[in-house]
Amino acid sequence: MSSSAHKLPTLNSRQVGAADALAGSRFGIPIDWLMEAAGWQVARFCDGRTTVVCGPGNNGGDGLAAARHLHRWGRLARVCCVDVARLHDAPARQLAALHALGVKVESNIELGGSQIVLDALLGTGISRAPDGKLASWIEAINSSEQRVVAVDLPSGLDADSGRAYAPCLRATTTVTLGLPKTGLLDQDGPRVAGEVWVADIGMPFEVYLAMGIEVSPGLFLTSDRVRL
Repeated sequence: MSSSAHKLPTLNSRQVGAADALAGSRFGIPIDWLMEAAGWQVARFCDGRTTVVCGPGNNGGDGLAAARHLHRWGRLARVCCVDVARLHDAPARQLAALHALGVKVESNIELGGSQIVLDALLGTGISRAPDGKLASWIEAINSSEQRVVAVDLPSGLDADSGRAYAPCLRATTTVTLGLPKTGLLDQDGPRVAGEVWVADIGMPFEVYLAMGIEVSPGLFLTSDRVRL
């Protein structure tokens, strides 16, 4: 990573949740808006036929939003979700938007016919190794030899410590949202994250300032995405 990585503040998992909540409660920016922007940003990094794999949380919602854009651009191979019944609130609304377009969401993973996997399985909230269906999907993706674009951080990477649990997805590119997550720069983070980009999703810098985090107003002055 370039020296610019060390000039940006980072967010831990608690701060990510606090920023989302504060954006809505004080600044009138609902999570749906941020999720929509996140989906659009990560979709832009998928320049070929893409299989989108989603988990049950907000990270999965980002993936579902990305799938809708990829569908419009003719790049969507399929969407797979580990458990659609666990999607609620903003992610559930993203699912409904996809269904309205006639896009089927599959419950089993299938990677044939795509060149890229968009990893939206697990986000910043994990504190233990993935298991069950999540673990088997991560292992299948790692074995596929397809390029992987990770949403925010690779699934299975601890956002706070940088520990890569077993299994942990190996990303080609990680698109981290708003600000880098601490774990991307520590321990196993650099090894599994691949090329890391920080993408603007419209989070006001005033939100971070209210949390005691100062961000240069020029961060996205020349581009809405910055490579670390």
